[in-house]
Amino acid sequence: MSAPLLSVRDLRTHFPVRGATPFSRKKIVRAVDGLGFDLQRGQILSLVGESGSGKTTAGRSILRLIEPTSGQVEFDGTDLLALNAAELRATRRRMQIIFQDPFASLNPRMSVGRIIAEGMKLHGIGEGTQDRRDRVAALLERVGLSREHMTRYPHEFSGGQRQRIGIARALAVEPDFILADEPVSALDVSIQAQVLNLLQDLRADLGLTMVFIGHDLSVVEYLSDRVAVMYLGRIMEIADARDLYARPTHPYTEALLSAAPVPVPGARGQRVLLKGETPSPVAPPSGCVFRTRCPIAGPDCAATVPELREIGPGHRVACIKRG
Repeated sequence: MSAPLLSVRDLRTHFPVRGATPFSRKKIVRAVDGLGFDLQRGQILSLVGESGSGKTTAGRSILRLIEPTSGQVEFDGTDLLALNAAELRATRRRMQIIFQDPFASLNPRMSVGRIIAEGMKLHGIGEGTQDRRDRVAALLERVGLSREHMTRYPHEFSGGQRQRIGIARALAVEPDFILADEPVSALDVSIQAQVLNLLQDLRADLGLTMVFIGHDLSVVEYLSDRVAVMYLGRIMEIADARDLYARPTHPYTEALLSAAPVPVPGARGQRVLLKGETPSPVAPPSGCVFRTRCPIAGPDCAATVPELREIGPGHRVACIKRG
């Protein structure tokens, strides 16, 4: 197998929390706590988990939109965490993001043409203003809009159209890698399908590599090559999508899949109900962070931090009682 395009090792992003008084002991939010995976060229890896599991922080830490506390992020052999500001800006042409909120991520005072051309101008793409205009028009047509939309402003579009503009902006600098941070969660179901099909087509046509952050497991199953299940900043299970959906091994993965709606009446299996609430990342449980809600946890789970162990080709699980 060839070297991965993206390799993440022991990535940690911690945030200090000020105490209630000047004399209070400083606390740390462990938003991402030891993340690691490899992503091959042309693959789509999805990060899934409940709200607060650290998915978005992990994605933004990989791109250094949030500065990680420690770890290693290698992109095509380059250690991103070792780059200075100028080197990082040059590398960012190859790594782009599609934001969750398509309205908040677009400058309301700029026309669509200027929004999409901004990255081209910054990175010196195009032979002048007219060439960039032609490139913008071609991008709009690729994402299902038209040249006439170049002069309009974000408020004149629907949510699905704004997300297409966001996708066109990400593609404008011809990246190799895209982080899609819940790009369809704010859209109606019919519009979700259109945007997902667009992402699939772009992946096939351009050979894009992608990390997709989502919480809708049916969307994730449709789009992904591999899936990583996160809980309190750590990966509980990672596998090929088909293998993970057919043979979930970690109790948390089983619970997530049992809660997903199914299109066939009566086809749902037994629901796995989790007890309690997700613990605070300021004070995660000792040992396995999932043990306080796990239906099979025992005393040894409090003493041992489970490592991701391989239980099959490309299938790894962080559980001392499974696998």
